[in-house]
Amino acid sequence: MAEVKAYQSSIDHVCGLDLPWEELEGKTVLISGATGMIGSFLIHVLMQRDEVRKILAVSRSERMARERLGEYWDTGRFVYVPRDINLPLGDLPGADYVLHLASNTHPVAYASDPIGTITANITGTQSLLEYACSSRAERFLFASSVEIYGENRGDTEYFDEGYCGYIDCNTLRAGYPESKRAGEALCQAYRKAKGLDVVIARLARTYGPTMLLSDTKAISQFIRNGIARQDIVLKSEGNQLYSYSYVADAVSGLLTVLLKGEDGEAYNIAGKGSDVTLRELAELAAAAAGTKVVFDLPGETEKAGYSKATKALLCSDKLEKLGWSAHWDIGRGLLDTISAISM
Repeated sequence: MAEVKAYQSSIDHVCGLDLPWEELEGKTVLISGATGMIGSFLIHVLMQRDEVRKILAVSRSERMARERLGEYWDTGRFVYVPRDINLPLGDLPGADYVLHLASNTHPVAYASDPIGTITANITGTQSLLEYACSSRAERFLFASSVEIYGENRGDTEYFDEGYCGYIDCNTLRAGYPESKRAGEALCQAYRKAKGLDVVIARLARTYGPTMLLSDTKAISQFIRNGIARQDIVLKSEGNQLYSYSYVADAVSGLLTVLLKGEDGEAYNIAGKGSDVTLRELAELAAAAAGTKVVFDLPGETEKAGYSKATKALLCSDKLEKLGWSAHWDIGRGLLDTISAISM
């Protein structure tokens, strides 16, 4: 578990935050996407706290679950559930909290698996909502995305939770943001029709030591090249301006939304110290790796999955009013990520 040891201080930081952890006392928590970057980090945090009675970790790959979470296999508090979330979950033990974190999250996946991208965010969300209702869960958290805001119309600097941008729905790439929007709408429908307590977390572009190196997001490619001590490849002029979030900050934001958020509300998770252009991001990654930035145009399949948004900055004021703040800026986060994976 070298990766876990390498970012143990990040886990310790989240474990030590002043949150109402007592709300989780004796509870069962189901987490979909349990082997993903965010899901696995969250499980490490909850397993190192004593409050949660049991974690139901849902994913499709037992191999990856054993690689990332194997140390918890025989603890009695951790139960691995190999399952496609698009299928009914009624046979599972009940849970007090349900967190839906499973989704395709990078450009080639959007382009090569467009149906899977959409169904995880719609069919999978409904399956988990039904499960939450049958479990009489206390709260359901849906992990949404900055992408639901679409393109900035030029009328704001930052997206707040009430902003409605533009998405061209008649494209392959639209499958991800539109299905995240539909997932949010499903959450509101279940809240109204079945009385389910729901909160929504809209995540900035998230990165960290356990991101898959096969991930095709720009920041993932930068980090992969940095680890290999190769030049950082930029596939555009790099003028796109985005918000980013180190995985520990993303997880602390999710926990804040889960434990302190208001029923029915959506909250952005992003720190202003991580608002950078792609060119600046590439230069930071190159500096951390001791290499340089070079330019290369993407292939058609890869290009089809890229966001067309040129400016997507999240305003996190609403979450900060609940007491959350980002601990990592983009420079420190990139350095910690590259250093951890390189160990």
